[in-house]
Amino acid sequence: MPTVVNADECSGCGSCVDECPSEAITLDEEKGVAVVDQDECVECGACEEACPNQAIKVEE
Repeated sequence: MPTVVNADECSGCGSCVDECPSEAITLDEEKGVAVVDQDECVECGACEEACPNQAIKVEE
């Protein structure tokens, strides 16, 4: 299942980027939000736990 970022809630803090073990998340500096590379994501949920705004979710 995909890992989805709610752009309205994402503050671009980078917590998810720091915690992602597969380095699948980057920050879009122009938009100021996290972007997930679905091909690299291992759907571990580390980003969900790290996000202070609950803006990222691994969908089931």
